[in-house]
Amino acid sequence: MNWGSVSAFVAMGGYGGFVWGSYAMAALCIGLEIALLAARHRRLRRELRR
Repeated sequence: MNWGSVSAFVAMGGYGGFVWGSYAMAALCIGLEIALLAARHRRLRRELRR
């Protein structure tokens, strides 16, 4: 596809909110998963040191 401008690319033909919202939600879920894994790892290491 050929986009005329950056704003046209972001708008994605009227579906930009859905597209970019999906990317944002996926990034949020991945970030949350990494944070939860790191917390679980720290807790496990703390318990193993005891």
